[in-house]
Amino acid sequence: MNDFANKAHGFFQKVPSAPTNPHKTNASEVFNIKDLYSDEDKVEGDRRQFGLDEKLRQAYFWITNTAIISPFYDIEYENGDSKRFVFGDSKVEVCLPENQSYSSFVLIPLLNLVVRGKCLIVGGPGRGKTATSVLMGLIAGYSKNDVQRAIQHGQPQMTISDLLGYPLPSDMVKAENTADIRIAWRKWLGMRVKIIDEYNRIPTRTQSALLTVLSDNYAEIFDQIFECPQSAWYLTANDDAGGGTYQVIEALKDRIDIVIRAFHFNTRFIEELQKRIEYNFKPESMIPEEIIFSEEEIDSINGQIRTVAISTPIRKRIEFFCRQFEFFEYSSDKLEYMTKDTAKLSGLDFRTLFKQDTGKDQVKDLGSQTINGVSVRKIMTLLIYSKALAYFRGNSEVELEDVRQILPFVLHDTLVPHLESPFFDQQGNERYRVDRIVWLRALFDLSCDEFNNQDMDDDDPLDLLVAQFKKGLENVTAKEIDKRLLEIEKLLNRWSQEKKLYGYRHDDILMLKYLHQRYVNYRRWLQWKG
Repeated sequence: MNDFANKAHGFFQKVPSAPTNPHKTNASEVFNIKDLYSDEDKVEGDRRQFGLDEKLRQAYFWITNTAIISPFYDIEYENGDSKRFVFGDSKVEVCLPENQSYSSFVLIPLLNLVVRGKCLIVGGPGRGKTATSVLMGLIAGYSKNDVQRAIQHGQPQMTISDLLGYPLPSDMVKAENTADIRIAWRKWLGMRVKIIDEYNRIPTRTQSALLTVLSDNYAEIFDQIFECPQSAWYLTANDDAGGGTYQVIEALKDRIDIVIRAFHFNTRFIEELQKRIEYNFKPESMIPEEIIFSEEEIDSINGQIRTVAISTPIRKRIEFFCRQFEFFEYSSDKLEYMTKDTAKLSGLDFRTLFKQDTGKDQVKDLGSQTINGVSVRKIMTLLIYSKALAYFRGNSEVELEDVRQILPFVLHDTLVPHLESPFFDQQGNERYRVDRIVWLRALFDLSCDEFNNQDMDDDDPLDLLVAQFKKGLENVTAKEIDKRLLEIEKLLNRWSQEKKLYGYRHDDILMLKYLHQRYVNYRRWLQWKG
């Protein structure tokens, strides 16, 4: 290798020095007797010492500063002393965060790799969507050729055979039944990083086959089944409005865990592009070995992420937020059916039904801002990505800011705004009609404010009732059951005096009804037992 090439490798393959974010290690390393006799240099020793979360951060900083060049810090962490500046007629506020902050365009795909989730990257052509996805495959240990050959490029003529594989011609002639036909499966099905480029250009029928692989981890042709490993998925699209050659089927969109936008290129970094031309640098050809993860390391990180704690105060704020949206009072006269899903299934116009909801403060009512609720799948996704973000930052417990920062990307394509809500007509709220990321973060802030206003940390009336029930019913007397039933009925009576019914109260009432029924059933059993 000549001096010019050596200089290029030294310049582009430099990995950030550890620790990138000094903290106490949050996971114990597995002892290996080989370490006692290792001759590796100090840098390698430090890398082991700091743990896999540090290696993940080193990968992030190499990608964002060298490979992709993403000088954006939209995932902001502050410490209360951050300086702010206001610009232009729109009075846009620019914050200079004092704590380490990150670019969502790089960070979220990296978290998606270790969570083994399904990430959709949207943005115009040439913004690095596919390049970022390819980098994730390379960091996962695959060769450049393997990753590039495994990319599924969406196009209007794509068939199920193009996507999954095809039956062997000789078997088609000889086989007496479909079970005897062998399938030449596509290699990408067995990979742990799967890339679908421009997925909204895939025909609807082929999308259905893709859905089976993406959601259930198996492919099927002629009654033959290929079991796929747990994988990190990366899908790209040129817009986030469902456009493309084919409309994306709802079930496929629903299986996507997280959505990010590709940023524009900041022209102040053209000098970096010049260096790439002069050194003939292609990021996918110069991945530093120090930031390549083995399958075992990714499995280990995945396990460590799941052990990150979510405290009760944080969980309760997530619960309070999620129960704001599904309730829709005028969809039924029975509480269990008063949901937006009932309204949707009716086929009636949502706007017409919404106009019946008079008298309620529709600006205060967060549920008025959406036409749907939050699914179980999305709640679980929010929890795991919040844990992943906390782990990446070197913490053993999720902070509220972790939830606040990741939530808009998780709910981006699934919590749909009701743009005719009076909330969007309020002065200063017009921008929320356009930017879902900003809107969803503001929505979470409003929910947390209401949580605090109601003093739910110290005065949640369900806390004691639920805690009593979770202790179990063994040896609980009939007298005690009657006492608990009376407490539930008193609380329901108190709430019934409130003039308006909001989404956060809907699930509370149903929870009390659930507890009441469990106690009633147990009391009947006690009476039968004598």
